[in-house]
Amino acid sequence: MNIGFIGLGIMGEAMCANIIKKHDGKVFLYDLDCEKVEKIVSLGGFACNNSAELAEKSDVIITMVPKSEHSRSVYETVLPVLDSSKTCIDMSTIDPAVSVEISEKVKAVGARFADAPVVKSRPAAVSGTLGIYVGSDEETFEKIRPILAYMGSNIIRMGKNGMGLVMKICHNTLVAQIQNGVNETLALARLEGISVDDFALAISYGGGQNFYLDGQAQNIKNENWTTAFSLENMHKDLGICERLSEEAHFPMPGMENAKAVYDKGMAEGLGKEDFRATYKVVSGE
Repeated sequence: MNIGFIGLGIMGEAMCANIIKKHDGKVFLYDLDCEKVEKIVSLGGFACNNSAELAEKSDVIITMVPKSEHSRSVYETVLPVLDSSKTCIDMSTIDPAVSVEISEKVKAVGARFADAPVVKSRPAAVSGTLGIYVGSDEETFEKIRPILAYMGSNIIRMGKNGMGLVMKICHNTLVAQIQNGVNETLALARLEGISVDDFALAISYGGGQNFYLDGQAQNIKNENWTTAFSLENMHKDLGICERLSEEAHFPMPGMENAKAVYDKGMAEGLGKEDFRATYKVVSGE
């Protein structure tokens, strides 16, 4: 079986590298950035000139692109070469409605389709321990599970096409709200003379302990904003959640508070920094 991978960004590069390392068949590559392609070719991948060529040569086509419009564009390009022998896995984080629209077009020509967005950041992509939420029929899920296992250690099917993305957006929105709570209380504690180390230790003694603070306290203390997951990507995800809540007529004031912080971070030019840089927005540092 040949696998094709489109989109070699911060996450896609590491995910594709794991596939090459663990898969017996050929792995074809495409990205608009030739330097990124060359880097993965050096690991054993095979470069393609465009998405259509990659889809033609691959039995399984994986896409990991930034936004809804990019996923739409890729699948419009590859659609003419898809048939019942092909399986498509879009691991991008995009609007669920757009993903469902894409899935219907792909399935109409006989190919399989799954949305399979990931959680955690680049270190987990490098180690192959991502969490993966899948939206597909059960048969497709069982077919692609071994491939997803090259990249992730926690894989769960959430339901039909689009449901993987709904879960991803709910997950990231919860992370943003937890992060906002950490930012506010940590900033207040520091103003009152409590150190980051003492704050994190004290929180770990009670019900406020959380994965975000455990993992990010030292980075915040050291003012390390090196990007593992960008502020602009989380801003995008909160925008998707905002649209979902409006469509469902379900107000989410906590999400809106977190998004306002991200809106300000984007306005201040912090989009390319790690999403923990929202601490600077909240603290005023």
